[in-house]
Amino acid sequence: MKFRIGYRTIKSAAGATVSIMLAQYLGFQNFVSAGILTILCIQVTKKKSLRASWDRILACMTAIVFSIIFFEGIAYHPIVIGLLLLFYIPTVVMLKASEGIVSSAVIILHFFSAGQVTFAFIFNELAIIFIGIGVALLANLYMPSLDNQIEEYQKRIEANFRSIFLEIVKYLRVGDSNWDGKEIAETIHLINDAKRMSFQVIENQLIHNEEDDLYYTYFKIREKQFEIIERVLPIITSITHTVEQGKIIADFIEELAEHIHAGNTATIYLDKLHEMHKLFENMELPKTRKEFEVRAALLHFVKEMEQYLLIKRNFKGIEKQKAVYEERLGEGN
Repeated sequence: MKFRIGYRTIKSAAGATVSIMLAQYLGFQNFVSAGILTILCIQVTKKKSLRASWDRILACMTAIVFSIIFFEGIAYHPIVIGLLLLFYIPTVVMLKASEGIVSSAVIILHFFSAGQVTFAFIFNELAIIFIGIGVALLANLYMPSLDNQIEEYQKRIEANFRSIFLEIVKYLRVGDSNWDGKEIAETIHLINDAKRMSFQVIENQLIHNEEDDLYYTYFKIREKQFEIIERVLPIITSITHTVEQGKIIADFIEELAEHIHAGNTATIYLDKLHEMHKLFENMELPKTRKEFEVRAALLHFVKEMEQYLLIKRNFKGIEKQKAVYEERLGEGN
């Protein structure tokens, strides 16, 4: 595995250093704990960071209350720590702040080590909590742009779509292909990674922005279209010899492949598909059983391609998003 230092690692290292130095400079006890809280609250997205911070604040506040009740009310004894945790952990889980259990355990141990509760010590712990979490939130205000990476995913997915369509064209024209199918597995991984990354863009927006949803929507479109591509491949490979209709469909698919990233809309190709369907209806009936089976398979293929195009057209329905699609992702099919 390649050694790599990511931006989250850099922010964790820098944030922990700043937290510890700040808490130490201000004269607080247990100042190193501020660094621990900072590391735990640095997340991959702004929304996750906010959620992690809230969980830890809630868990730590609850830990302070439990520490005062159990240690001052019973005794400062290791058995009391176990008794405290026995009630504390289910309480934090019930409050839906379970991510803060580990960090709040540190606060509980601070109280146990102190041996007594004073207002000054409570203030000290609160300061440590807010310094550690506050520095993490400030560090997470910066998130690097993922636009270039997402656009690269878009290009690679569209290139794979194009390659698969051209292999279908070849099979329809000559009835054979030496294609190894590597684009299939590769496209699945690309779409999954692209969806994850585009969702990360949404998670980095504290104020909802519809334009950033377009990345995720775009890759959902491609995912649904790819499901259709996977369905039609066995149909194509079941065709054992060429017919005139197959060559007509091959011409259509070739044109479609060439315009996956162009400005043509899905509606144009739906119209062409319907014209082609009418043409087939007016052609001679099959003369042999074999020809009938081939033409039936081709008709099934055409129906699936109609669904492929309808997915794009239906997803693109919101008019105000159209310009953003054209600019960011292309209008292709």
